[in-house]
Amino acid sequence: MLNNDIYNKLTALTEDELNILKGEKPKIEGIFSDKVQQGEVLHIGEFINIVRHIRFCDIPEHKHDFIEIAYVYRGKMIQKIKGTEIELKKGEIIFLNQYIQHEIKASSEEDIILNFVIKPKFFEYLFSLIDNGNVISKFILSTIYSENTKGEYIYFRVSEIEKIQTILEEIIEEFYNMDFLGASKLKLLIGLLVIELLKNVDKITEYTEDSFDTKLVMNTLRYIEEFYKDASLSTISEKFNQPYYRISKLIKEFTGLNFKELLQEKKLEKAIELLKNSNYSIEYIIEEVGYENASYFYRIFKTKYGISPKEYRKMIKA
Repeated sequence: MLNNDIYNKLTALTEDELNILKGEKPKIEGIFSDKVQQGEVLHIGEFINIVRHIRFCDIPEHKHDFIEIAYVYRGKMIQKIKGTEIELKKGEIIFLNQYIQHEIKASSEEDIILNFVIKPKFFEYLFSLIDNGNVISKFILSTIYSENTKGEYIYFRVSEIEKIQTILEEIIEEFYNMDFLGASKLKLLIGLLVIELLKNVDKITEYTEDSFDTKLVMNTLRYIEEFYKDASLSTISEKFNQPYYRISKLIKEFTGLNFKELLQEKKLEKAIELLKNSNYSIEYIIEEVGYENASYFYRIFKTKYGISPKEYRKMIKA
């Protein structure tokens, strides 16, 4: 729960909102121009700012020169993208890249929406925090931080994830209580937020303009994430009604790994998780992650990690 001072700041009516309620025309013309983006929304030399969304008026279709993360602290928010309305509920988040055209329906006094305004360059910092071996992490980061001109968004339905909500409140607290170490703390907290979001791929809805291939790869990666034990190119091909060789080619293009390597990475990742967090026998774990040949598992495990599963478990416990 935010402290009273910050909560009151977030809920108080601003001068612009009071004028709108009096019937005056909202001062939103040009709010998304380059001049305002660089001078008022995001000061020169800064990489991130947090702005409370203006209420009581529609925001017409627009795009930015920055990445926007909209977070619904209270109430709801309705985004309209390519004619489709997306209703974000309390605790939910949407990432919008700098090329997406979107509009926002008028919000009520009950609705408290915070916009995290972030320069794309900020995300270079996250590569030092996120495991580059996690292909889903790489894929989502490339979606957020892209040099192409396709509009993209990622919608996270994470209102029930307590850890994520706690981190978001810490970010807001840190921003409004900024001290001389505040910028560094803010970077670390946002890095932690992204890491936690990437752990909840089942809560993600993504969109890329005019890119069926991107959607196909994301759906394939989600399928592998959930059904890694028995996943095969033939089952994926049948599920998505695409030739297996096409899916194989796309996976290699997007992730840098072929299907076998991708599946092996996921199975080893799951084996590590079970070795760390359970007392299951190694034989059980081998079977649980989908390997029938134990000697083959031992060989690829040692090739990747440099030690045997038994030695790894012993090291973790020590």
